[in-house]
Amino acid sequence: MRVLVTGASGLLGLAVADLLADRGDTVTVMQRRPVPGSRHPERLGDVADLDAVLAATEGQEAVIHLAAKVDVVGPWEEYVRTNVVGTRNVVQACRAHGIRRLVHVSSPSVAHTGRSLAGDGAGPADPDRARGSYARSKAVAELLALAADGPDLAVTAVRPHLVWGPGDTQLVGRIIERARQGRVPVLGTGASLVDTTYVDNAAEALVAALDRIEHARGQALVVTNGEPRPVGELIADICRAAGVPPPRLRIPPALAWALGAGVEGAVAAARLLPGLPDITEPPLTRFLAEQLSTAHWFDQRHTREVLAWEPRVSIDEGLRRLAAWASTHTPPG
Repeated sequence: MRVLVTGASGLLGLAVADLLADRGDTVTVMQRRPVPGSRHPERLGDVADLDAVLAATEGQEAVIHLAAKVDVVGPWEEYVRTNVVGTRNVVQACRAHGIRRLVHVSSPSVAHTGRSLAGDGAGPADPDRARGSYARSKAVAELLALAADGPDLAVTAVRPHLVWGPGDTQLVGRIIERARQGRVPVLGTGASLVDTTYVDNAAEALVAALDRIEHARGQALVVTNGEPRPVGELIADICRAAGVPPPRLRIPPALAWALGAGVEGAVAAARLLPGLPDITEPPLTRFLAEQLSTAHWFDQRHTREVLAWEPRVSIDEGLRRLAAWASTHTPPG
């Protein structure tokens, strides 16, 4: 197939593009900035620019849409612009060019209302109750994408949960950097069970969704390794694999939530009042406090049946790969 991958500058997007190319698909990638050493033809542009999306999708047979604003803070309008308008543009471009397959990459946070998720399936996206601007905007985008599923365009939404691996600047990179500074807290006992997804598994699941879209169309599917672990243990394992001290600081969840609210207030003030320092990477937000103190693991039976897919790389093997990578790379920060 001729496949366009949006957001291919990130860890997962690049892994998806490489996997498609390795099996013989013709891959084009779209992102805002060039990727050094990229092996794929690049169409530079912003998914919020309809003309750029129309140009990038011309001649394609399928799209895997990963481009998103994933920061934990920022004006609501920025999330809408990239996550909602960008998705709408991708859908419109698919229709304009007669593209028949669209895999929309979403997030389990679109259905998270603050309670623990223990063995849940993929609940419906809920923009009104999702926590934080990222989750709310992604919920709107997922509903928009799935509403486009029809006779001429098959659409599925895949929600990989906490994707990580060597070279990751989001989850792993932030944990390592903050651990080196002694700023990674364990909330409460750290016993809340959290499932994650090794990057190779997430990429293979997205390609499986593309191949089996007639089985997956119209559905949202959560993808994880299916190996829930206590969040405190998982963070410590990542730190040890990367050669940095595991966290020792413990904070009660209620205090962490209150601190997160205060940090968000400071971020908002910095945007409104000239002269205050801009906080682009806050140490804690209410959303992060909830994510670190509530269970998040999912029943994977339906996902694996629909996609005819199972993860190949265990968490332990992923940690070994992370340790091998970290031994030859300078830690972030």
